[in-house]
Amino acid sequence: MQTFEEIAASHRIAVLVPCHNEEAAIRTVVEDFRGSLPTARIFVYDNNSTDQTVRVALEAGAIVRRENRQGKGHVVRRMFADIEADIYVMVDGDDTYDASAAPGLILELVNENLDVVNGARVPVADAAFRPGHKFGNALLTRLVSLVFGKRNKDMLSGYKAMSRRMVKSFPIQSSGFEIETELLVHALGLDLPIGEIAIPYRERGEGSASKLRTYRDGLRIIWLISYLIREEKPLQFFSGIAAIAVLFAIGLGTPVILEYAQSGLVPRLPTAVLAMGCVISALLAIVCGLVLDGVSHGRREAKALAYLSIPAPGEPR
Repeated sequence: MQTFEEIAASHRIAVLVPCHNEEAAIRTVVEDFRGSLPTARIFVYDNNSTDQTVRVALEAGAIVRRENRQGKGHVVRRMFADIEADIYVMVDGDDTYDASAAPGLILELVNENLDVVNGARVPVADAAFRPGHKFGNALLTRLVSLVFGKRNKDMLSGYKAMSRRMVKSFPIQSSGFEIETELLVHALGLDLPIGEIAIPYRERGEGSASKLRTYRDGLRIIWLISYLIREEKPLQFFSGIAAIAVLFAIGLGTPVILEYAQSGLVPRLPTAVLAMGCVISALLAIVCGLVLDGVSHGRREAKALAYLSIPAPGEPR
């Protein structure tokens, strides 16, 4: 088991802070992480801020870069592509996460040889979690757990420690706040070793406003989950469609069959044709699922090979 000091001396650590209009909080975030991770480089990626976020971050000692495409997913994609490190700590720039928890995340990552350690939020005040956000997070986490496996209690947390091989093998497609969902599903899809540690979560300070929109971003996350189910588990996805089509066929066709059994006639021919169409649609859905399942399997193998080509977090480069 390595100590944090040994890990910090032998590994390059980068703190990644995506930011949009966080002038009120970013100085505290940068200074706190400089205190808890003294050997780390702290990168603040500004996403079209209209306030003094860039100036304040530079004054606090951060390395500031810009991403002009609006959305957290675009920022994270750029950070993962640009920054070279052995261990990555990603955190929001709103000063709601405790920087002193970062060494614990890194220790868990390296000593347990994991690829992702998630910071599961424990509110220190009722105002830290809005009721809509809390309910939505629990619902979406439950949905992902049902489909991809239960390995995480706080899917939408923005505080994580990640290995280099996780970051550099992650083909990001999201553009907004659904990036956390995509990251977790990627790890679950490849059955990567992941962990989770409870961390304190506080409310935003004065002058800092949440950019998350409960309903809009919730719908985008649900849409992403349905897309990822289709991409990662196409057989299950299309089997569900086939099951619905078969139920429609049974509902439409049962009266027709009963009437034919009694009279030998099919007076409702259009209904019979529609029921048969539902059966054909179900068969086509199953065939599509089987074909795409093979494609998905090949894609997973390619991602797994890319992942395995990068050293583990416990092995400094």
